Amino acid sequence: MAASKDDAEAAAVFKALADSTRRRVLEDLSKGDLAAGELASRFPISGPSVSRHLAVLKAAGLVAERRSANRVIYSLVNDRLASHVGEFLATVCPERAPARRQGKKRTKSAPKGPGKAKRKAQGAPEVSRPPTEPPPNRENTGAAPLNATV
Repeated sequence: MAASKDDAEAAAVFKALADSTRRRVLEDLSKGDLAAGELASRFPISGPSVSRHLAVLKAAGLVAERRSANRVIYSLVNDRLASHVGEFLATVCPERAPARRQGKKRTKSAPKGPGKAKRKAQGAPEVSRPPTEPPPNRENTGAAPLNATV
């Protein structure tokens, strides 16, 4: 039963992300909370249309609303978006998925030495780097050379 609930939640998130207007609302809210009227003024569509988009985002749990006097203020729910999209990416392309923030500690990298210009100014010899691999041999690939005429 839990898997179907997770599937339904993920489906709602991706349905919400499928529309460019809703993605733009999320981008705008990523910069800070906005009132419904402020959001609506940013789009060339009617206020009720923006309200419907906000309802889809709210149903997906991607935005939250709060009342302030007679205004409705919307804010982005960052964790929800990151968790659903991150889980999907980890499933589809695990080698490219970002490292999970929970449970993994970052290690500090080793301190870097002085830069090339500083070493040169100090009279230190330049550090040689191994050459990169040459490009693959184009003769055996069947590809035409770059300077060939057709």
